Amino acid sequence: MELMAPATLYALNGSSIRLSCTFNSCYQVDKKQFSLNWTYQTCPNCTEETFLQFKLKVVPVELNRFEDRVEFTGNPTKNDVSFTLRNVQLQDEGLYNCYVMNPPDRQKGHGKINLKVLTEEPPERDSTVAVIVGATVGGFLAVVILALVIVKCVRRKKQQRLNTDDQKTEEEGKTDGEGNPEEGMK
Repeated sequence: MELMAPATLYALNGSSIRLSCTFNSCYQVDKKQFSLNWTYQTCPNCTEETFLQFKLKVVPVELNRFEDRVEFTGNPTKNDVSFTLRNVQLQDEGLYNCYVMNPPDRQKGHGKINLKVLTEEPPERDSTVAVIVGATVGGFLAVVILALVIVKCVRRKKQQRLNTDDQKTEEEGKTDGEGNPEEGMK
């Protein structure tokens, strides 16, 4: 049994959010044996409070904390046991635990979601500074590379000229090493 759930979710105060929990099992879901529990904790060491169960069918557990704001939106036969929390409140922040048992699997699956409630939407990140720095560094690197290419080309042309001049000098004044013209050149 393997459960997949996001480690942390962020919800805006007053909005609705789907707390997703899916599972993989080697066996087909048999609703007569399948069981699911969703629990809530205000902190990691606090007592877990069950607020949603599945035994033959979805059974919401009366928990004054959520009133009627919890709606089961999963489908166990499709390995989805998610729920939606409507009208998220600041006091809904905490840990949400998803427990799934699908016999004949012997292990109980456990997923944990840390819900953070925001009072306002986070501001969009301004990437203007990053763009300016990136463009400046990129431009500088382009100029350096261009300068290196030009220097390399100038050196290559200079070397070619030197080689050509040496070759001409050699051909014009071929001598036997003592200043006498070679025999084939007479």
